[in-house]
Amino acid sequence: MAIEAVIFDFGGVLTSSPFEAFARHEQERGLPVDIIRRTNAANHLENAWAKFERAEVDIETFDRLFAEESRALGAEVRGRDVLPLLQGDLRPEMVEALKRIKARFKTGCITNNLPANAIGSMTGRSLYVAEVMVLFDHVIESAKIGLRKPDPRIYQLMVETLKVDPKHCVYLDDLGVNLKPAREMGMTTIKVASGAQAIAELEAATGLKLT
Repeated sequence: MAIEAVIFDFGGVLTSSPFEAFARHEQERGLPVDIIRRTNAANHLENAWAKFERAEVDIETFDRLFAEESRALGAEVRGRDVLPLLQGDLRPEMVEALKRIKARFKTGCITNNLPANAIGSMTGRSLYVAEVMVLFDHVIESAKIGLRKPDPRIYQLMVETLKVDPKHCVYLDDLGVNLKPAREMGMTTIKVASGAQAIAELEAATGLKLT
């Protein structure tokens, strides 16, 4: 079936995964393995992380709620301490693939992100991220619209804006829970574990040479 659009997640797809930074932080602080990921995953539609990505709480409330939720799972982690760990490095091979895809197909980005004023120390990277963001025909940010993946409405909003049939779309994300709604809509989905693996699957799906 002919592909018309390729839709990307941002963190963990176009950038390296924050999970590596989570693991280093846990090891350095003597925290239980995967305590940050387990806190993120517990009650994932309504936990501190979900509320912050929908801009329903401020940073002080997020910090407190995340500490409470992690403490219930075995060790306190302050929400403020997790935020700096989110800053991944751009994957140049994925940016190049995006440029080649844009020359042939419509492009979109659906990102669960944080309110703009939440990550003061990370704003220095905004300029070089902006160079990537202009490659998308449309970008949906959870903190701006008050919806986040895996809410099916956020994917529907993207295909309506791009004016494409989901069955003619490819969607990439590093989290399986976020791929499920896209797959149920009829999209071809790619779970990103590495740049090389994602590019190989993208080449197979689109028929383009991306390196």
